Amino acid sequence: MTTTNAPTTNAPTTNAPTTELALDTLRGTVRGDVVVRGDPSYEEARRVYNALHDRHPAVVVRAVDAGDVIAGVLFARDNGLPLAVRGGSHAVAGYGTVDDGLVVDLSRMRSVRVDPVTRTARADGGCTWGDFDHATHAFGLATTGGVVSTTGIAGLTLGGGMGNLARRYGLSCDNLVQADVVTAEGALLTCDAERHPDLFWALRGGGGNFGVVTSLVYRLHPVSDILGGAVFYPLDAEVARRWRDMNADAPEELNTILVIALGPEMPFLPERWHGRPICGLMTCFSGPATEDEKMLGLLDELGPVVGRFVERMPYPVINTLFDEQLPPGLYHYWKGSFSRDLSDGAIDVHMRYGETMPSMESDTAIFPIDGACHRVGPEDTAFAYRDASFSAAFGTSHTDPADNEANIAWTRAYDRDLRPHTEEAGYINFMDTDDQSRVRTNYRQNYDRLRTVKRRYDPGNLFRLNHNIAP
Repeated sequence: MTTTNAPTTNAPTTNAPTTELALDTLRGTVRGDVVVRGDPSYEEARRVYNALHDRHPAVVVRAVDAGDVIAGVLFARDNGLPLAVRGGSHAVAGYGTVDDGLVVDLSRMRSVRVDPVTRTARADGGCTWGDFDHATHAFGLATTGGVVSTTGIAGLTLGGGMGNLARRYGLSCDNLVQADVVTAEGALLTCDAERHPDLFWALRGGGGNFGVVTSLVYRLHPVSDILGGAVFYPLDAEVARRWRDMNADAPEELNTILVIALGPEMPFLPERWHGRPICGLMTCFSGPATEDEKMLGLLDELGPVVGRFVERMPYPVINTLFDEQLPPGLYHYWKGSFSRDLSDGAIDVHMRYGETMPSMESDTAIFPIDGACHRVGPEDTAFAYRDASFSAAFGTSHTDPADNEANIAWTRAYDRDLRPHTEEAGYINFMDTDDQSRVRTNYRQNYDRLRTVKRRYDPGNLFRLNHNIAP
């Protein structure tokens, strides 16, 4: 199965020759590693999380600081090479790699510095949410982050950032207070509400269109232990409807993500449910322990519980529970949608495709994006769909490339059947390479403003391997 890169609008479509002399010059300006074909570490350096994107870059710059990032960006620009930027490497669309181009890999830039007085944390652009949660938890603090600990902080935040604290504290991008960005000109800019505010606005939901984010500063909140885990029910539309109704009235401290999948082989789920279609709730209650029993009662009312693992745990643990089921090297193809309400028609579509879920690794996850997410205006950040209450991620993840064609066709059919029941757009972090035609719709009223910012900071569209906003 072949995949396509993002369009190369307003950018060179051929690569200038990368000579050994030029590479030697690059090596002389980079403190990290410059990896090219034939090097012992090339195979490892070229791989990304999603094995569907099996590409062969000409050069991988494994940066250790912002100076290395600047060197990589300028080398790609000056040599006419397509430029990919890689943080945690989780981009489902494979934008962290590129054939015959240059990859700036930030995965060695992973320090986090917490200021418990101001309740902020500065983190390097290559950090994962596991890195971040570990550092902030030592101070009893947290912010909204990814639900898989190996996800990169930068990519998730630039796209918006849904997670287990979103109803209470907003999206990841709502908690971003500052960022350092390497632009197409090789400048390192610090942007926040006062410095380069247009760029700061665009970063909060506008994706990787504007530069390489080398560090991010987040607002933190007092979260230490939470009531968390998973509850499983039979696959039943009534469970989903009851969850929808419960979510509308639940306290914002209770964040639950509805999952439709095949029953995982876990000790708290009876063997007879392994591999059978189920509904599950990923649960995170960040309120007081005295309310735990009440929250468990709400979950028990949704339907017959066939398996449950929910207990008090350190907040970082909730974001690791399914890491082992989603290791690097699987083949992923996803779609996404926004909806103002989870209609009965949408639930029926989700149930129908839940019955034919093609692999143990595949699932549908429906995230609530209400509560604090709705207290940010639709034009306050680039994340445009503040009137949506749910965001669905659905598609296939599997181990055998021979299944690619069938599983991609299944996901596309699912997307087609769901669209009459959802908004026209979806969350960019759930979109694949063939969703470029939806970019304008995904940004809605903010698209023209984003294009203006793009024109200012990247008029040549060097940063085009993303859900691209062409200048």
